Amino acid sequence: MPKGSNQKLKLYYLARIMLEKTDDEHMITMPEIKSALEAYGVTADRKSLYDDLEALRTLGIDVLGEKVGRNFYYHVGGKQFEIAELKLLVDAIQSSKFITEKKSNELIKKLTGMASKYEAEQLKRQVVVQGRVKTMNESIYYFVDDVHRAIAENKKIRFEYMKWN
Repeated sequence: MPKGSNQKLKLYYLARIMLEKTDDEHMITMPEIKSALEAYGVTADRKSLYDDLEALRTLGIDVLGEKVGRNFYYHVGGKQFEIAELKLLVDAIQSSKFITEKKSNELIKKLTGMASKYEAEQLKRQVVVQGRVKTMNESIYYFVDDVHRAIAENKKIRFEYMKWN
């Protein structure tokens, strides 16, 4: 079979498909993998995809295959963060007083990218802490990083504390 278009990107797109569309609850068949790749403009035959799935395993992506009835299904097992860990991080970000609303939304969007599209739906939660006002200062995010760096490097820090009224 002659090489198709976008072959150099095939492994990247395959990894993206597996990470975004599968998890322990949602599996995908080989024909579904082929059609998902075709949506990216990548042609692939079944035999080369077996090698590509093995390459993903070598790269550290936990691709699992299991036979259910007459069909063989594939999915990604362990991911960098479990869904419970991502939920915990989302809750901490949303309830944090020093992170602005805009920065909270940006961070949560990045975290949802680490889950499948099905798990990402579970991360759309709104934690409400009664009486907590989010800061308006965008730069506080970077100030906290500066303080932690100064502590790690055993350096003195100086700041001027004032109250606006």
